[in-house]
This record gives sequence, structure tokens and C-alpha cells, in this order.
Amino acid sequence: MTASTTQSLSAYRQAFKKFNHFMLWMWRLGFRRWINIWPKVIGRIMVITHTGRKSGLRRQTPVNYSIIDGDIYCTAGFGHVSDWYRNILANPQVEVWLPDSWWAGLAEEADSSENRLTALRQVLKDSGFAAPMFGVNPHQLSEQEFEQATTDYRLIRIRRTQKLSGRGGPGDLAWVWLFPLLICIVVLIRQFLK
Repeated sequence: MTASTTQSLSAYRQAFKKFNHFMLWMWRLGFRRWINIWPKVIGRIMVITHTGRKSGLRRQTPVNYSIIDGDIYCTAGFGHVSDWYRNILANPQVEVWLPDSWWAGLAEEADSSENRLTALRQVLKDSGFAAPMFGVNPHQLSEQEFEQATTDYRLIRIRRTQKLSGRGGPGDLAWVWLFPLLICIVVLIRQFLK
């Protein structure tokens, strides 16, 4: 890998980290269904909650995903350097926020599975603009081209173990919208009563 390619990947990685903070806030504010309204363009996005391998703190990362035969598949497009990927290798107990549900699960690397390329291609198809932005068009590449283009990608399978509900899940900050809504209602009522 050349120095300019390494710099470009580093810049993309930093941009994605910043974008991920925005996406996480959107999920927490209750926009999870809206984020997934146009999967062919924006991609299918979930939030994975994992435990920091050094800090022991809960971390959350939005990632693209597919559901295949009941299991959730996602990929670490930046490969083994992705922090969330290294965290789930150290502690495979995760939570996932899907657009319609919240689950506890066990994550495992699926790179050695016989359906790796098929599952990875589906995840990248479901990534919307993300895969083509990095030069991997899962709709057009042959098997050999696809395999070569994704050698650094890591495929993760998450087996759901328990459906979750309650506090601390997706939409935990949706109540914030009550204040602007109440203010709008009060303003409208005052305008109407004038």
C-alpha cells in the first residue's frame, strides 16, 4: 500500500468517525426508521454496542448490515484496524439496534465460513453508497474481482440471543422532541387566541 493510499484511508476513517457521531445522535433522538428509509442509496444501518478492549467502557458504532438466514452480518471495511472490530474480538457480547428492534447477541468472525463472499457481497450491496465510494461495486464485480477487492474486509456474524427493551436503547433521547413540540403548540394556541 502506498503512502498516499494509507493517507487517503486514514482521512476516510476519520471522516467516518465524525459521521458516526452524527448517526448515533440521530438514532438516539428516535430517527432510526428515517435513517433506513432509502437503503439502496443510504444503506441499511444499525448500531452495534460493544465493550472497549482497553477501557471496558460501552462503545457504539453505526455499521451497515444484512440479515441472512436470521443472523446479522456486518463488515469492518477498514479491516483489522477498526476499533469496534478489535473490541468484539476481545469481547463478543454485543447489542444491536436495528430499525425495528433491539437485541443482545454474540459476534463472531465469519471470514472462514464457506459463504463468506456471498454474505459479504450482500452486506456491501446493503451499504448503499459506502462500498462504491471505496471502489468496491458489489453489483458489478466478478467473483474473482470481488474477492481480490475485499481481502482486507472482515465479515462479522451476530447471532441474536435475547430481545431487549427498556432504558438505554435506541431512541433513548426521543423525549427531547417534546419540548420543541410543546413550544410550537403554545405559540400556535397563542396565535389562534389573538
